[in-house]
Amino acid sequence: MIFQAKYKKPILLVGSGVRMANAVELVHSFVRKTNVPLLTTMNAVDIAPEEFHIGFIGTHGNRIANMILNECDLIISVGARLGIRQVGRYTANFAPHADLIRVDIDENELGRNIKPNEQKYRTDAKDFMTMLLEENVPDFSAWKEQCMTAKGLLADYDQQEGNAVIEKIGSYLPENAIVSVDVGMNQCWCAQSLVLKGTKGRILISGGYGTMGCALPFAIGASISMNNGFVYCISGDGGMQMNIQELETIKRENLPIKIFVLNNRVLGKISETQHFNHGDRFAATAVSGGYTVPDFKKIAEAYGIKAASLKSYKELDHFYEWISDREPGLFDISLSENSFLTPKIKWETGKIFPAIPIDVIENVKSILQR
Repeated sequence: MIFQAKYKKPILLVGSGVRMANAVELVHSFVRKTNVPLLTTMNAVDIAPEEFHIGFIGTHGNRIANMILNECDLIISVGARLGIRQVGRYTANFAPHADLIRVDIDENELGRNIKPNEQKYRTDAKDFMTMLLEENVPDFSAWKEQCMTAKGLLADYDQQEGNAVIEKIGSYLPENAIVSVDVGMNQCWCAQSLVLKGTKGRILISGGYGTMGCALPFAIGASISMNNGFVYCISGDGGMQMNIQELETIKRENLPIKIFVLNNRVLGKISETQHFNHGDRFAATAVSGGYTVPDFKKIAEAYGIKAASLKSYKELDHFYEWISDREPGLFDISLSENSFLTPKIKWETGKIFPAIPIDVIENVKSILQR
């Protein structure tokens, strides 16, 4: 038996191993049956679509997801390797009040200890979820409602311009959309704020591989695999330049790929580090350090792809027909150069940056601690 009577605040934490094991539907069945809150890793955000969505954990994870980790009493981790960007430098601070159950097919991953008394199951995620569904698990609706109420209290915090862009794009996406994302700030903004409609959609993300420039080829492969199906490609200005020649492939094959370039004219994640830690010495990441961007609209048009330059993501409202038709299209969306990525768990302290009003934090904690 996994569940015991002592557990009042369990969570199910899933990683991309769940999808590799074809266990996504079992996860959905379990959380529908039990109302155990579902959290994910960055690579698995598409496993928690609209009806289940709370957030993902880790360095750039949703603040509410990390706060829930601090208050839960049981974590069942399935198909998630629990790497350092998820559990932190000091693992003693990870979910301090919770017992940990880890399910992984890789014995080397299970060879690392996160908690002293953790339980480990080296087994296939599908087999484990099948076993878990057979248990007589109580209903945790009240605990899930606490989590959702706390999430609502934090809704107006950690909202950067990039998050607003992603939410705007998401509002246009159909049910079960296929989205490819690049590496950098756009990747984290998507993981934080892109909530898919339906349960069959995918967010194609390279995660820890850090393959900058992957969004365009990801989109091409996905579209061709679906017999020239719709794919929505989200990239940054840096990532877009790394495989920009693939616009020719998209045009030649007439693939209905919609490309959204989040263009802040800097290499965001690196320039942010240079801003906060190195006195604005922007080496090869901003105009002052020798980094520039082209006119993406003109380039797309040179390839024969219709394109638009937008001063603000709000102008997407004027291009609804472009987003929904079957022609390739590119939207060069201007963002502020000082677009930051928040929240962030600081490596040195384990604290979440930026700080938000203490009364809000205390209110959230009081709800989660009931």
